[in-house]
Amino acid sequence: MAQRKKKLTKKKRHNREQEVDSDGDFQLAAEIKDDDSPGRKLPRFPVVSDCTSDVEPDTRELVRAQNKKKKKSGGFQSMGLSFPVYKGVMKKGYKVPTPIQRKTIPVILDGKDVVAMARTGSGKTAAFLVPMFEKLKAPQAQTGARALILTPTRELALQTMKFTKELGKFTRLKTALILGGDSMEDQFAALHENPDIIIGTPGRLMHVITDMNLKLHGVEYVVFDEADRLFEMGFADQLQEIIRRLPDTRQTLLFSATLPKLLVEFARAGLTEPVLIRLDVDAKLSDQIKLSFFHLRVDDKPALLLHLLRNVAKPQEQTVVFAATKHHVEYLNELLSSEGIECAYIYSALDQTARKINIGKFVHRKAMVLIVTDVAARGIDIPLLDNVINYNFPSKAKLFLHRVGRVGRAGRSGTAYSMVCPDEMPYVYDLHLFLGRPVQFATADHTQDSDGVFGRVPQSILDDEGSHLITAHENSLDLQNLHRVSENAYKQYLKSRPNPSAESIRRVKSTDVSSMAVHPLLGSGLEKNELERLQLVDAIKSYKSKSTIFEINSNSKTPASEVMRKKRSKDKQMVDKFNKQREDVAAGSRLRQSAPPRATAGDNEEEDLQGVFSEVLGVKRRNVQEDGERLKSKKSRETGKEEEYYIPYRPKDFNSERGLSLGGEGSHFEQQASSAVLDLMGDQGDQLNQHKKIMRWDRKRKRFVKESGKEEQNKKIRTESGQIVHNKKRKNFYEEWKKKYKVEDAGSGSDGETGGRKRSAGGRGRGRRGASSHSPAAPQVTAGGRRIRSELKSSSQILKHRKLKQKQQFLQGGGMKRIRSKNKQWVGEMKKSGFGRGGQKKGKMRKRL
Repeated sequence: MAQRKKKLTKKKRHNREQEVDSDGDFQLAAEIKDDDSPGRKLPRFPVVSDCTSDVEPDTRELVRAQNKKKKKSGGFQSMGLSFPVYKGVMKKGYKVPTPIQRKTIPVILDGKDVVAMARTGSGKTAAFLVPMFEKLKAPQAQTGARALILTPTRELALQTMKFTKELGKFTRLKTALILGGDSMEDQFAALHENPDIIIGTPGRLMHVITDMNLKLHGVEYVVFDEADRLFEMGFADQLQEIIRRLPDTRQTLLFSATLPKLLVEFARAGLTEPVLIRLDVDAKLSDQIKLSFFHLRVDDKPALLLHLLRNVAKPQEQTVVFAATKHHVEYLNELLSSEGIECAYIYSALDQTARKINIGKFVHRKAMVLIVTDVAARGIDIPLLDNVINYNFPSKAKLFLHRVGRVGRAGRSGTAYSMVCPDEMPYVYDLHLFLGRPVQFATADHTQDSDGVFGRVPQSILDDEGSHLITAHENSLDLQNLHRVSENAYKQYLKSRPNPSAESIRRVKSTDVSSMAVHPLLGSGLEKNELERLQLVDAIKSYKSKSTIFEINSNSKTPASEVMRKKRSKDKQMVDKFNKQREDVAAGSRLRQSAPPRATAGDNEEEDLQGVFSEVLGVKRRNVQEDGERLKSKKSRETGKEEEYYIPYRPKDFNSERGLSLGGEGSHFEQQASSAVLDLMGDQGDQLNQHKKIMRWDRKRKRFVKESGKEEQNKKIRTESGQIVHNKKRKNFYEEWKKKYKVEDAGSGSDGETGGRKRSAGGRGRGRRGASSHSPAAPQVTAGGRRIRSELKSSSQILKHRKLKQKQQFLQGGGMKRIRSKNKQWVGEMKKSGFGRGGQKKGKMRKRL
């Protein structure tokens, strides 16, 4: 009986082992089983006799290739991912890859450098994380990180870290997060744990790298997330130093929602033959995002904000409000809190812990409104976000894309409300040029569901909310002070705000705002004569007296009035010409604003088909050609130029690319020419040394001095917090941390590769800690001076591994259960025997039992 039981348990264990072994190859096995075609040979793995070399075949690669061939295209299965990565993707809930993932993942897996652009919420984070896990596969004993992800903001780094843990759940890869505002000691300890992936912001990462003297030789995968923001943030020195420490053989990836076509601006990233993938260049915004623009004065913005949050946004909907400066954020937070609206706030100068608490409040729906500066405009993925409000209109079109991109993510719908004061009007025209849309002024025909409408705010709404705000300010001294500070901050903000394009300013000047109707979203419950009231107010505002200062309180016989009459008669022709020109401009702007005439249904369908397909069957070819020629001739008559022979001085996508460029106002030739510098040096001895004689003004000595070349060594540097310190006086926090925790450098002969060689005494790092006393020979060194890690285990490591294996076998075989049953049996026997003294024991015997 016992022998039979033993056989059954052995059989079960053998079956279980078979299941575990075949887990990684489940897809291949399924495919072989399904394929029962008689004329086709079943694929098999090569046996030892098939291999000419003594190297074992890489079965994992064969499985990947087989999966790639057999599975249907379009899914994650067809990408040939290994089982742990694929399992993590499925566990996260991703069923079908998004367009950017379908395009980029195969290219990245081929080892090419990639520059990828796709609109917000299209799954770019997973597009670089999935191939990263596939390339790194599993933890290795070699020291130093193998992947580096750089992000512009702390919140985005935290979010990327969360995604990395969720997607790479089954890969067992270690991740270190290096953020500004967090404890440096914890970050030093995290890097001593020998992480596989480092996620960080450039400022703090640079600080840690210089203090620890990290070489980053092992990094083979580098990602610049929101690359355009990283390169225009002013982190040029930090990025240059980080890139300098990376190996030349690395794979570099640049991801963002707004990337220019000219990659010259990213030359510093060190790309080698990159592949450019740009999706959604024409449709930069999701179709699910509805835009609304409100025209009002700067002073009326708080009143409209309160109205939108109370009456337009639903109570269960969450809203993000973008403001210009941190002072505006503090003022709006105080204002909304006093009005009973629960809100959280974030800006860059806020303490890191407070930032985490506030964003946690908003994500867990403890607060329904989040007030932020542009620090949260990029990459932050807040689930179930419904509305975005631009309290201050962004000065760059691509910044508007990033702000509005917080809603409408992963196929959900959302609404973006923008408050526009008169001095922000040119930026609205810039945005519409960038998006390739016309500016739609509100008319009486527009419905509440209309998208992209630019309308006015009824005075009655502003009066109701404004009177309430006046009383709130009178009762609160804090509100008054914060309001005054925010006004002063806005003046400073205007000085640093980049200028709009010249054509937008020109268009705004020629636009007649008085013809704009009330926005349909706000004008539903209003009286019919509200527009007339607004027009009357505009007429009063634009009233200009016909009589000059000379003619006031004077009759026709005075010399002043005679002079003015002569002046008018002389300049009459010029004045009439000017008035006519102004009327033409106004008529043209009204014509542009009016909706285009509706074509018939048949024409629309034909135009749509011609736009989508290169060839349409079932349509008379002659009619299509005639229509095209008629349209061309009509266009040439209107513009006065033949499109066939006209060569424009700007490319067709000029406005779009200007909005995407890293420079403030686009890559104009004038800007590029003005920034170009040509240094001419002589070719003779006296001219070559001429630049050394140039004197410079020394502010400390108050006199001109010669350049000696020693200034670079003693120059001041700016830390990550913005503080300027002397290079020599800068504290080395890493050395202090080593002394505090008594961390020894195991590899004293190393050249500063601290990623995994420097371990604490009780560290849990993988691999060996320096050269063991049992090793017979000294550690080998490469030609460059780098240590080669020995793959031979010491006797202590072998014994430790054996003991661990024996312990696991003992526990898995039910050893503990057997020991417990033996102990119970012994106790029972002792109770029964009792040395001849019955069941009840006393004294020492009872204690012993």
